[in-house]
Amino acid sequence: MSVRMSVRTVSATLALSATLLGAGASTAFAARPSTYDLSGDPGGSKFEGIGFDARTQRYYVSETTGGEIHRGQLRSANAVEWLKGDGTDGRWTARGVNVDSQGRVYVAGGPNGIDHPGAPDLWVYSPDGKLLAALRTGVPNAFLNDLVIGPDGAAYFTNSNAPQIFRVAERHGQWTVTTWADAKGTIETSTGFNLGGIALSPDRRALVVAQGNVGRLWRFDLRTARATAVDTGGADLVNADGLVQQGASLWVVQNFSRVLSTLQLSADGSSARLVSATPTAADRVLTTAKLAQGRLLVVDSKFDEATAVPPYQVIALTPPRR
Repeated sequence: MSVRMSVRTVSATLALSATLLGAGASTAFAARPSTYDLSGDPGGSKFEGIGFDARTQRYYVSETTGGEIHRGQLRSANAVEWLKGDGTDGRWTARGVNVDSQGRVYVAGGPNGIDHPGAPDLWVYSPDGKLLAALRTGVPNAFLNDLVIGPDGAAYFTNSNAPQIFRVAERHGQWTVTTWADAKGTIETSTGFNLGGIALSPDRRALVVAQGNVGRLWRFDLRTARATAVDTGGADLVNADGLVQQGASLWVVQNFSRVLSTLQLSADGSSARLVSATPTAADRVLTTAKLAQGRLLVVDSKFDEATAVPPYQVIALTPPRR
């Protein structure tokens, strides 16, 4: 972990460093930065989503305060502002970010369409920053939180204000957004952020979605769009935010709980067993993450600061394994 974290945090964080980074990191691994600095606004910036393009080794980070999108390379310690915010393409805020196999960048707008009626709920950009689509869901009060690219190449976005998932797809240059799943009657909407983090099941036949305010996971069948509860054995997943899946491993970033939980998922995503719950830094609120060359790139949101002050950072962790 970074020098900043080693100095500013207590012994629990030092233990986390040993657990997450490990004693046997290779020279090549150690050569990469352990923190990545983001540029921010003079009045303070807060961040949330992250996407990663394995082909180009680029990562993308969203800024909630303004909607800017930042981009960086794994071997460079500094990211740059890639897309302007403050109303650019109708974007005043941004949340989840992901990248598809063609390098297209998808951005979830959070409350963008709520706070600015008529403004888009989501955007899609080409690798060179050209706007490909700016879409509204057509659903009132939609808060688009996070997204995953499905095995069909479409993007699936969660709605934190209702138990819904939106599907965004392109055909012959035309982009469409549909309400792919609506689990009203199955998933109870509670106060706070409901559906958020989203990942694929190991067999790629379902979506696994976090409901962070109540600490539950849900499975959405990709064939039927039907939602069922994931059996987690009573694991404490309150404040579940970002989800990262690799094989049978599922990492859950629990923002204000300041925990990184590791679960073992069944192949179909119907059940999960808690393997470990590792404390994260007491002075950071980590939100979403992506796996990049064996490390988790995790966003330090600054959500715990009334007025955020730099440094603004993405941190790199070696995730615990099951």
